[in-house]
Amino acid sequence: MTSPEASPLHIPSMRDQCSAAEWQARVDLAACYRLIEHYGMADMMANHISARVPGEDGAFLINAYGMMYEEITASSLIKVDHDGNVLSKPDFGALNYGVNKAGYVIHSAVHGARPEVDCVIHTHSWASMAVSSLACGLLPLTQTAMRFLKIGYHDYQGVVLNLDEQESIIRDLGQGEALILRNHGAMTVGRSVGEAFNWMHRLELACRAQLAAMACNTPFAAVAPAVLEETWNNYQPGTRRPYGLMEWPALLRKLDRMDPSYRL
Repeated sequence: MTSPEASPLHIPSMRDQCSAAEWQARVDLAACYRLIEHYGMADMMANHISARVPGEDGAFLINAYGMMYEEITASSLIKVDHDGNVLSKPDFGALNYGVNKAGYVIHSAVHGARPEVDCVIHTHSWASMAVSSLACGLLPLTQTAMRFLKIGYHDYQGVVLNLDEQESIIRDLGQGEALILRNHGAMTVGRSVGEAFNWMHRLELACRAQLAAMACNTPFAAVAPAVLEETWNNYQPGTRRPYGLMEWPALLRKLDRMDPSYRL
């Protein structure tokens, strides 16, 4: 006989318990979880992606601790406030999933300090973990990496369970879109889910490319500092369209072809 823990999850829809705007945020966030898994950036049920709830000050959506990324649906997300109080969650039955504290500490810090940020993504991909452990950090070896020329760094202080660490996380992120968590992983933020995903996807590619180049054990081709600055500037929000505007609808279509269950 199959145990309840091994049975497929049957989560009642939350659609009639939230506004249309919140439901859309849920769909986009669930899609982001699925895409992070699809592109090889998931760490089983560890890590977190959060999205601000439109029209509700101090509320954001985050994954239920215990679900794999490929299982996440719009209805499975938990709504919490900046103090960690659960505002709403679906009926998980006997499993009674909750929120991982480390995820709450990181994500509530960013949402509280950066009101323009709608989405926060944190990963432990093999590439970001490897680069986060290098003293040199992320090098501007490729055009993609040059987008992160002024990326922030946050020194490792142990598993992020202490609220006291929130202040230094916010300080190290500053007004940027990406942060390397030393000896840990990476984080990106965006004014939309699509924008945050775009930053993380490119950061992951930059990390993988650097590790591949370093493995060749040959000198790197140098790029002039002025060219690095110009390239970085070309990727800034004031220079070009917001990231995700074109990419996100296409990514949702991709998911719909693969498995549209994230919309449930």
